[in-house]
Amino acid sequence: MAKPVNPDAQPPIESIDETRARLAAAHPAGHPEGKGQPTPSRKEQEAANRRPLVPDDRKLAARQARAKSAETRDRARIGMAAGEDKFLPVRERGPQKRFVRDYVDARVNIGEFMIPVMFLVILLTFFPDRNVQTYGILALWAFFLIAVVDCTVLGFTLTRKVKAKFGDAKAERVRWYAAMRALQLRAMRLPKPQVKRGQYPS
Repeated sequence: MAKPVNPDAQPPIESIDETRARLAAAHPAGHPEGKGQPTPSRKEQEAANRRPLVPDDRKLAARQARAKSAETRDRARIGMAAGEDKFLPVRERGPQKRFVRDYVDARVNIGEFMIPVMFLVILLTFFPDRNVQTYGILALWAFFLIAVVDCTVLGFTLTRKVKAKFGDAKAERVRWYAAMRALQLRAMRLPKPQVKRGQYPS
């Protein structure tokens, strides 16, 4: 017996790899998009230009438009995760910002463990012993201060390296950008890390 369909159910969220695999299946290597296709003849071009402005089947046209829009969003999602400049917000574009991201991702940052530590402290608050709760709160504040110091050192280090690599005229204020990325879990960062631990940019 078929299960009833819940109209309010949310569709499953695809991972980046699943989206990339679906797009690759939709456009196999034997049928490339854009470049590589045969040039249409003049007769075919004239026939395409004579298409009506309003399609005969509006439902089909709407489905095609939605599919095209979904494919565009998927490509933008993959491009942003891969750090391609044309898919990134303006504030994250450029070689300086890429250098900062690679440096932060190659480093073990204290702040990226903030969420697990906070979760652990929340668990400690359920202990009936008041001393355990107090020590947990104190440990969280100590960890927070260490993370701030670590981000401050990271900011000064990156500012010096960016100036040395790109020159004073092209050096941007990267301290805040680096600190915000360093405070995120590595798996949650966007764009996704493109380097391994210890693989610092030259």
